[in-house]
Amino acid sequence: MADASYTSTPQDYDTQLGDYFALMKPRVMSLVVFTALVGLLAAPVAVNPVVAFCSILFIAIGAGASGALNMWWDADIDGVMQRTAKRPIPSGRVPAGEALSLGIALSGLSVMMLGLAANLLAAALLAFTIFFYAVIYSMWLKRATPQNIVIGGAAGAFPPVIGWVVATGSASLEAWLMFALIFMWTPPHFWALALFMKSDYNDADVPMLTVTHGRKVTRLHILGYTGLLALLAVGTGLSAVGGPLYLAVAVIFNALFLKGAVEIWCRDEVQAEADGYAVEKKVFRLSLWYLFAHFGAILIEAMMRPFGLGGW
Repeated sequence: MADASYTSTPQDYDTQLGDYFALMKPRVMSLVVFTALVGLLAAPVAVNPVVAFCSILFIAIGAGASGALNMWWDADIDGVMQRTAKRPIPSGRVPAGEALSLGIALSGLSVMMLGLAANLLAAALLAFTIFFYAVIYSMWLKRATPQNIVIGGAAGAFPPVIGWVVATGSASLEAWLMFALIFMWTPPHFWALALFMKSDYNDADVPMLTVTHGRKVTRLHILGYTGLLALLAVGTGLSAVGGPLYLAVAVIFNALFLKGAVEIWCRDEVQAEADGYAVEKKVFRLSLWYLFAHFGAILIEAMMRPFGLGGW
């Protein structure tokens, strides 16, 4: 029973609301919103602004639902990882059951409303994305295989496809190229993080590649995936969503990303520990800007096309 002498204050409510919002992983949600919006606007079909706004809103809610379900399931390992120990559930600020209820409610709401606002295919893809992230990745892959990030990256790669389907009602090659861009970016992005956060995954018994195969193998995998990503990213510049601006951005960023991957591969643990994993952290920071730069360039190309400036 609550203490009758306790009186809540506006600050308490702000804290509670902030904790529930944090459950939805706002940083991840912002990336989902941005890439979904790019997919919608890059599509060759104009969308009513009201439909576009509502669709992006419901996609964002679906992303938040995925985050809440992920935090509910991972509360036990979040509590032993330094990077995640202060999240709302392990810190005791939000009960796990409430996080689960929020995730389920938002999942149903987002899928139903996207189906009404846009089309059933977009709603089905959103439902599959939530299921993939919450069940396939969080409940199965994350704790079962070092390929967790590789396969699980598909969950974060669907938003631009959903945006494209909102506009066109179908998914064409260009939509899947944007999907592939995020899918191939995810492993080197997270493995760069894992190189300097290895103790977290060891403590939580999560089979990240650094834990199961060691850092030397992880460094080689980063180089391999970054090379494939560079080919894909530059090749996308020659597609219908590409153009001169995008191609220039892709060449510059992928040259920098490849340079960083080579530097990571050439280092041993003595060097890395001596400088506090400075190179690994630099490459990780670059990867944070990588998707924003590529999808931003796709968006600008799309906005210039009506004026005969974008594209090829």
